[in-house]
Amino acid sequence: MRRVQTTAQLRDLGVTQAETNEHCRPGGPWQQILPGVYLLHPGPATPQERLHAVLLYAGRRRDTAGVPVQPGAEEPHARPAIPHSRLRSSGGTPIADAMITGLAALTLHGFTSAPSLLTLDRVDVLVPRLRRLRSTGCARILRTPTLPTPVQVTGLPVAPVPRALADAVADLTDADAVRGLLTEAVRAGHTDPSAVVRELAQARLLNRPHVVDAVESLLAEGRRNAEVLLYRMVEEYGLPDPVWNVDLRLPGGPHLGGLDAYWPEQAVAVELDTRAARHEEDALWSEYARKRETLERLGVTVVHITPRKLRASLEQQAAVVRTALMASADREPPAYVVVLPR
Repeated sequence: MRRVQTTAQLRDLGVTQAETNEHCRPGGPWQQILPGVYLLHPGPATPQERLHAVLLYAGRRRDTAGVPVQPGAEEPHARPAIPHSRLRSSGGTPIADAMITGLAALTLHGFTSAPSLLTLDRVDVLVPRLRRLRSTGCARILRTPTLPTPVQVTGLPVAPVPRALADAVADLTDADAVRGLLTEAVRAGHTDPSAVVRELAQARLLNRPHVVDAVESLLAEGRRNAEVLLYRMVEEYGLPDPVWNVDLRLPGGPHLGGLDAYWPEQAVAVELDTRAARHEEDALWSEYARKRETLERLGVTVVHITPRKLRASLEQQAAVVRTALMASADREPPAYVVVLPR
C-alpha cells in the first residue's frame, strides 16, 4: 500500500474525514504532509514520499481539503484504529497537469552536480498557469502557460532537462553552481546546448551576467563534444581523412568562412551547426545560409551536421558525408580556393 494518500483517495477507501483527523492528532499514526495529503506513518517522509506528496498536492483534481478540522460534537475524539484491510489498495489517482522540475528534477535525471533529494528543503513542481494553488510546506508551485511533455523517471512525471535547468537556474545566484549544472547537461549527454539556451531565453534569464558566463561555457563544451564525435565518425566509418578546422579564401580575394572539416579533392565540407537559440538566431542563421550559398556557387558542397544528429547516429551522418564525397565525381570542377588553418 502507498504510504502517501490524499483525502479523496482515503475517502474512496471508506476512511472518513473524521477518522483521518483523528489519526493525524499529535502522537497519532498519521500526519498531514501537505494540505489534503497525508503520510500514513508517524516518521519523517522519505525523499520519494515527499515527491509523491508534492505531485498529489499539485496534480489532484477533487481534493480541496486543507488542514484537518478539529472534531466537533458529531466527530468524537475516540476513534478505533482503522483496520489495515481497509487500506490494502488505494488504486491511486492519475497525476495530471503537474511534474517535478528544478533541482529535484535534475537529481532524478542523474545530475551529479545537483543536490541530493535529502538535502532539498522544497520540491519545485510545474503546473498550468491557471491552477489555483499556493506554495506551501515542501512544495513550491511554478506556473507555465504551456506544460512540456514530462519524462517518466522512477515512475514520476519529471520536466525535461532543458526546462528543469531553466527552473533551477532561475533561483540560483551562485555562478559556479549554474556553470556546473549547464556544463554537466552537455558533457553527460543529457541535452543539446541549443535546447538549454532556448529555455533560458524563454525564461528571460540571459540578461543575468552569471548565466551568460555559464552559457558561454556550455556552448564551448557542446562544440568540443561535437568535434570529438566528428573525429570518431571519420575514423570509425572509414571516411578519408579531411583537413580539420580550416578557413577558405579565394586567391587574393575575400574570406569565405570557417569549416570544421574539408576534403579538398572532392570539395566537400562539414560544418557543425552549434547555433544556440538566442534572440539573434535569425541573423546568425542568415550568416550560415550566406556562407553556404557562396561556397556552393563555387562548387563546394557543405554538409551541416548538428550535435544531436551525431549523438543519435554516427553511422547515418557518416553515410551522408560519404554520399557527398562520392557525388563529387559527377559535379563540375569547383573553383580554386585557398585552404588555411583556422
